[in-house]
Amino acid sequence: MSTSPDRRTFIQSSAAFGAGLAFLSDLPSVSAADTKLDKDLVSLAPDIEPLVRLIEDTERSKLLEEIGSRIKKGLSYREVLAGLLLAGVRNVQPRPSVGFKFHAVLVVNSAHQAALAGPDNERWLPIFWALDGFKGAQATNLKESGWRMKPANESKVPTAQKARLAFTTAMDNWDVEAADAAVSGAARSLTAGELFDLFAKYGSRDFRDIGHKIIYVCNAFRTLEVIGWHHAEPVLRSLAFALLKHDGKNPAKEDLEPDRTGRKNAERVRNPKQPRGVADGPAPKLTAELIKLLRTATADQMGEAVAHHMDFGVSPRFMWDGLFLGAGELLMRQPGIVGLHTLTTLNALHYAARTTGDADLRKLLLLQAASFLPMFRDAMKARGKVGDAKIDELNGRIEAKKFSVGDVYAELSRDKETAARTALTVLKADPKKAKDFIDEGRRLIFMKGTDAHDYKFSTSVMEDAGFVSPEWRDHFLAASVFWLRGSDAPDSALVKRTRAALA
Repeated sequence: MSTSPDRRTFIQSSAAFGAGLAFLSDLPSVSAADTKLDKDLVSLAPDIEPLVRLIEDTERSKLLEEIGSRIKKGLSYREVLAGLLLAGVRNVQPRPSVGFKFHAVLVVNSAHQAALAGPDNERWLPIFWALDGFKGAQATNLKESGWRMKPANESKVPTAQKARLAFTTAMDNWDVEAADAAVSGAARSLTAGELFDLFAKYGSRDFRDIGHKIIYVCNAFRTLEVIGWHHAEPVLRSLAFALLKHDGKNPAKEDLEPDRTGRKNAERVRNPKQPRGVADGPAPKLTAELIKLLRTATADQMGEAVAHHMDFGVSPRFMWDGLFLGAGELLMRQPGIVGLHTLTTLNALHYAARTTGDADLRKLLLLQAASFLPMFRDAMKARGKVGDAKIDELNGRIEAKKFSVGDVYAELSRDKETAARTALTVLKADPKKAKDFIDEGRRLIFMKGTDAHDYKFSTSVMEDAGFVSPEWRDHFLAASVFWLRGSDAPDSALVKRTRAALA
């Protein structure tokens, strides 16, 4: 798990925003008292602590301008990203829900991925948006509880030899105190790959907080790849605390609905059924069958169906296709907070599956993805009317007119269904337009995004479009307009501030 060439190129190119002295030499002089941390507050790596404190202590109305000034003096993109994530994990509690105010942490990787893929002259916009969002979350956290991450209890941190077992035992028992000590030991002794597999397992085991647990796992690890693993311990402590969130009864001692499916799927992985006969028809046909099955199947039935196909040796790609399209259909049926999380959660599960080197974990992640979608569908029903749109029956427009990508986003401001049909028409007419569609959608998020979900959702679907088979990709992208931004939406007020701060 190393920094990719694209990421290295971006980090290097960000120096174009300012050159000169190194960051630390640009900092104003401070007294000894100013550098002394509260003994009840976790300390961070010395190279990032001053910047994190600057982010924590600067007023929201002045932060973008202060960071912009330091960028022009040499503060790097990597440092800003690290400071943003670490300020979040130290100052925003992932309770009572791994969501709401905690999106200030959840969105960091999404903002980074959007910046990485965005136009050169606008790449700071998502990061500055996230900096401002952190200040809002920090204020909410202070009002709710005043929680801040404390130092690890060193007397309880296990040795390197015992850290892994201590961590898995604590997580299996849903023991928050023991896990907090054990994760410090694990962070100091296990490899990034070992840690990722452990956290992906525990982040996907239960359906609580509509997918935010596995989303946090993947976003945390992806950001650590960029900012450096010497920052991992406080991030992983926050992550373990988030994954142990439950609703009162200890899941280790109860048979609760959010845990039941994960336990059944884990059993399917441990004890695969011996295939009898051959796979049921050509594998691509199974994609369409899964889309239809998702409309009525229970979580257990979806897990069983996908396990059956895997035991027959069907390529997981065709099943992921079915799940991605099924998630897109759920969004079409009820554009809203639950519907969009079908896709952001699937993005995280798919990332984890293609990242892990553990074949059993890879299978479990696919089974959980299949089982989570009916649970999302049921959660949507609790929120109101769910439509009957069918993604595989979505058709393009029949008017004798040549439509453009611009028409898609203009129509999106008026009517989502028509915009989806326009998108399908454009994409079917010229497959090369998919890049234009994605680029324009991302640009509009930069200009008009107002919510963490704008970045989380758009980053997820634009990444996953590259993994969906070509025969299904146009329908997947067309469904995404149900939560993208139209061109007639007003620009975010932060755009003007960011540009001014970097001018």
